[in-house]
Amino acid sequence: MSHEELVRRYEAGGGKLAAANAEGLAVPPSLRTALLTCMDSRIDTFALFGLTLGEVHVLRNAGGVVTDDVIRSLTISQRKLETRDVVVVQHTGCGLTMFSDDDFCEELATEVGMRPPWRTHAFREPALSVRRDMAQLRHDPFLLPETRVRGFVLDTERFVLEEVYLDG
Repeated sequence: MSHEELVRRYEAGGGKLAAANAEGLAVPPSLRTALLTCMDSRIDTFALFGLTLGEVHVLRNAGGVVTDDVIRSLTISQRKLETRDVVVVQHTGCGLTMFSDDDFCEELATEVGMRPPWRTHAFREPALSVRRDMAQLRHDPFLLPETRVRGFVLDTERFVLEEVYLDG
């Protein structure tokens, strides 16, 4: 679908429907939870968790990984919009498992003449990536000390969540 199709759908009533769906909802999410997941278009977070609009903050990026911008968003979510829980969901078959940071940066450098100032946060094993991201969130000085973090890997063939635990 092209950007023209998105604009057409908005003009066909999407804006009015979105306004009606948001009417009366508070800015802070009612479940006081932020959900970090991949931008993979197959993952319908609302259906997966039985969510309705206004219940959680949904943060999405390539891989559903913790980045500086995720920390920025979570800090605002917690300190200004009252969230206390963070759920991290990465998945099997993720595009970030198909290359390495170094290889991707070298490809870009070859094509455009310079390396990007950011990392891809590519990973090979989703459970290990989730575990590392959970540890980072639990120790981040900007997040509230009482932040509750849970992590999962979504099997995108069966759409089954497998919980990931931090050791200790």
